[in-house]
Amino acid sequence: MKTTFAIRFCIMALLAVTLSSGVSAQDLKAQFDKIISESFPGDGPGCTAIVAKGDQVLYRTAVGMANIELEVPMKTDHVFRIGSITKQFTAAAILRLEEEGKLSVQDDITKYLPDYPTQGRRITVEHLLTHTSGIRSYTDMPEFGAATRIDKSPTEFLSFFQDQPMDFAPGDKWQYNNSGYFLLGVIIEKISGKPYGDYIEETFFQPLGMKNSHYGHNQPIVKGRAAGYDKNDNGYVNSDFLSMDLPYAAGSLLSTVDDLYTWYKAVMTGKVLKPQSLAKAHSPFKLNNGKMTTYGYGWSLGEIQGSRVIEHGGGINGFLSASLYLPEEKVFVAVLSNSTGNPPDLAARKIAALAIGKPLEWKKIDMPAEQLTAYVGNFELEDEGELRLITLENGQLYSQRGGRSKLPIHPYAKDKFFFENSISQLEFRRDAKGAVQSVILKDQSGPTVWNKTDKKPTERTAITLAPEVLQEYVGEYPIQSSFVLRFMLEDGQLMTQATGQPKFPIFAERKDFFFLKVVDAQVEFVRDAGGKVEKLILHQGGQQIPAMKKK
Repeated sequence: MKTTFAIRFCIMALLAVTLSSGVSAQDLKAQFDKIISESFPGDGPGCTAIVAKGDQVLYRTAVGMANIELEVPMKTDHVFRIGSITKQFTAAAILRLEEEGKLSVQDDITKYLPDYPTQGRRITVEHLLTHTSGIRSYTDMPEFGAATRIDKSPTEFLSFFQDQPMDFAPGDKWQYNNSGYFLLGVIIEKISGKPYGDYIEETFFQPLGMKNSHYGHNQPIVKGRAAGYDKNDNGYVNSDFLSMDLPYAAGSLLSTVDDLYTWYKAVMTGKVLKPQSLAKAHSPFKLNNGKMTTYGYGWSLGEIQGSRVIEHGGGINGFLSASLYLPEEKVFVAVLSNSTGNPPDLAARKIAALAIGKPLEWKKIDMPAEQLTAYVGNFELEDEGELRLITLENGQLYSQRGGRSKLPIHPYAKDKFFFENSISQLEFRRDAKGAVQSVILKDQSGPTVWNKTDKKPTERTAITLAPEVLQEYVGEYPIQSSFVLRFMLEDGQLMTQATGQPKFPIFAERKDFFFLKVVDAQVEFVRDAGGKVEKLILHQGGQQIPAMKKK
């Protein structure tokens, strides 16, 4: 059997009814197949996917290879690392303990972790649940790359990050944080007296019949466990080893699409949590300044085509995952990928939109350049200060947000545009005189308003550095095990390339500080006491992400 052969196993419940969109079950299956095949070609690592409405499975499929080296085709019951989908199980465990009167989410974490250094701050269990604690996330630390192969007990690993400076005061900001969920796992163990994995197994997996879900230890034989792959410039490679002690309550679990369907159905029908607990888990958190986040307890909150969505994805060595539920339509979708090179998010959202009869499809219309000119300008995000630049180049309109890439946008109606290969849309608003005054971004997190402004992004001037100085920056800087920034010198020009992305020139503003022109991002190199470059700090999108230089 050749690995280049596209192998596909599809099981479809051929329903006698049509969905609300009026599309027949067979036509819907064909459209689902098309979405999956566009994201997962079938001649490499693949995916499993499921679509359900209420108690009825509408679609179930497996594509590609579960193990490339052994030429094992993917099956729908193959077991995947689900990464951060783990967080909803951790959050549900905390809420179950609260229902039993064993804790309160308003408790200070020092009630359960008396030796944890909170640096004079009051950090609650709720802050951990909502990614608002301000504690440094251990996966953002440059030292994490060197620690990924080391097994440590939860209490031993706390010393890895607990003395790091706070990123912000608790409740001041939302910032995705694996340390918070690691600490929640320790709290679960302290209260229950059981290892985290055992507690989840006994409290949720066994009672709900989730027979293919486990804590993802590397050593045990797990029937149907798929191999995980990363992708580099030369194609697919086996994913780097990761001690599964480290993801812990933030991302350690294994599951299948069917078990995740069982889980979501149980959650939404009150078999996991009481209504008041579930309401807290699926409500946005209010920051200290009164602004609402788009995250509850272990679930992200958003929308698809105006329909409310409760969801979470995951990314971990060799695997990416997407799961979402639309409560009004009772539609569940999960797509699990055994490669970090094949993201499942867009496919999952397209499938969900199709399942509720609101497909994410827009037809590009022609619009003269003189009309496109009206949209050109700089737009500022309300209450944030971040800029979005709308530019016109050779008859093509582009949108560039903050530190991100410049992306083409296409009109599908007057004042309405869509992004390529995305669910995001831009809708421009005009004043009484017909002049564009704002633009609304509609994406999975819901609408955000950007008002036209005279503010301009910072202009940077490049200087010339000697080749021998530029050579000092050359090397690899892993941000995560599967995401590396590489720097190389080509004909006197320093170039940078992130895993799975194109190569771009990078320019010196001063010694050890560089900027990119294609995105609003800067790289600051840091030297050791001996003057050698030892790490970098990536400044992008308001974040400062460190990475150690690979030796």
